[in-house]
Amino acid sequence: MLTIRDLFEIKAIDGLKIVAGEKGINNEISIVNIIENPEAFDWLSPNELLLSTGYIFKDNEQLQNRIIKELSEINCAGLVIKMKRYFDKIPQNMIDEANKLGLPLLELPFEYTLSRVISIINEKASGRYDLLNRKALDMHNLFFRITLEGGGIERISSLLSATIGNPIVLVDRDWKLLHFTEHQDNKVPLAYCIDIVKNRSVFNKSFLNSIPNDISEMKKSIKRIYHIEGMEIKCRILPVAVANQIYGYIVVWQTVRELTEFDYIILEKASTIMALERIKAKEIEEVKLKIRQDFFDDLLTGKITSSESIQTLSELHGLNYQYKYLCMVVNIESQEPSVSQDFIARKVHLENKARKCVELVYEHSKFITGEITCFHRNNRIIILIGQNESRPSISVQEAKKYGNDIFEILNKYAQQTTFLIGIGSQYDTLHLLHKSFSEANESIRLMQKFDEKGGVSHFEDHSVYHLLDSNIKGIELEAFFIKSLGAIYEHDRLHETSYIVTLENFFHNNLNISETAKAMFLHRNTLIYRIEKIKEILNSDLKNSDELLQIQLALKIFRLLNKNQGTPLTQEGFV
Repeated sequence: MLTIRDLFEIKAIDGLKIVAGEKGINNEISIVNIIENPEAFDWLSPNELLLSTGYIFKDNEQLQNRIIKELSEINCAGLVIKMKRYFDKIPQNMIDEANKLGLPLLELPFEYTLSRVISIINEKASGRYDLLNRKALDMHNLFFRITLEGGGIERISSLLSATIGNPIVLVDRDWKLLHFTEHQDNKVPLAYCIDIVKNRSVFNKSFLNSIPNDISEMKKSIKRIYHIEGMEIKCRILPVAVANQIYGYIVVWQTVRELTEFDYIILEKASTIMALERIKAKEIEEVKLKIRQDFFDDLLTGKITSSESIQTLSELHGLNYQYKYLCMVVNIESQEPSVSQDFIARKVHLENKARKCVELVYEHSKFITGEITCFHRNNRIIILIGQNESRPSISVQEAKKYGNDIFEILNKYAQQTTFLIGIGSQYDTLHLLHKSFSEANESIRLMQKFDEKGGVSHFEDHSVYHLLDSNIKGIELEAFFIKSLGAIYEHDRLHETSYIVTLENFFHNNLNISETAKAMFLHRNTLIYRIEKIKEILNSDLKNSDELLQIQLALKIFRLLNKNQGTPLTQEGFV
């Protein structure tokens, strides 16, 4: 075991002098390193002896004090400054700070090179590693045995907390709680400071924003401060990662005691074992997810016909066989410019967006009176709303209100995205759910057909379109349109008017002149002139109920066939 005191006995570096922090003269030295980067604190380890020329802090008193404080908090062995390069003498503020914190501050004569000093001291300190490695190997084997016995992250966390003497918080890659282990001597309880509910975010945004993006590349823990109610909680964070793939984080709530070099080694060992546990859990979860996906795929496509099978499988996957259900489908179309042409990168981006949309749906399930089951398939979110059979059925208006609430929430989350929400009818039995799913998708298809840029529609909103689209041939629909509104269409094409649009708005506003003029931002007299012109072209007073029905149907056909004004018109129809 090599200490700061032992350095003065090494003849090969004669002239070394301690100028401050003598309280730490018995600090153990595990390894020697050079610090010439002011942002290197995340990469330091306890019991390191740091050497420096002083270049990085020669003109910065604030950085000088910060370096002493950071090295002390990390439990570094001490700081050695090479003299006569940038300092004739060590600044008094550094001496005062080192004395206050008990961090040994040493002067190295100018004639020694830093690399030579590192070589000499490391050679003397290397024998200590054998003992540490043996102890670390014993702990690694203990962690591994827990894994083989199926103890999981709970037992690993408990052993880790007991070994390093501090509370432990384990989170996934999205910083949602997996598990925590409190410590009996913790004076700042976890439950008081953070949200310790599983699968929820644990830490506040300011804390998370302080975590570097490249943390997965670090092999050591980093220190960050968690602020709450005027308190500063020191936290040590280590990524649970394999080959730069992050599976979560170990957060040490360092409120009981300072960590030693051995503690840091154990943290790294625990991180490796934890990564194996997370990989195993992920694989199990993926198998469960695949089984669940297959069930919902079969249920929503009507492949499961046996009532007994539906009852057994629905209860297994969180649905209530006795409930009545309706289906809502959200279609996601990203309008963001493609940052990457990589198909895999775009797919991952869409997957993450869809997953976040599912979370938002669950967070706002209070908007509807029913139990929500939500999942995603590629670019579509599927929402199943189940109700106890004793409750009144969800009306079309209630379903559309919920759809509009979800639409607003999703739009706020992803502004460069178009959302189309289709809603199916509610059915009394679960084995008819596939009909509601089909209706919701049909609503989206018609919205896309009419080139709608986002919105919500119920299957019943399109009842006329369903009748026309499913029972009458396209050529017959075109002939009906020509007979009813062909003259108006031809007038619009030749004179660049918009009488068909005017008619659509007129009917949409219940033949009310004032409301139609307001909706179209027209003067009332202008609209009256257009209506009179339309009557003249159609040779109709627009009062006969049969004629009005015929015109309304023709307008629906116009949208159903998706014909744009300006398309040439022939006796055979549109070309």
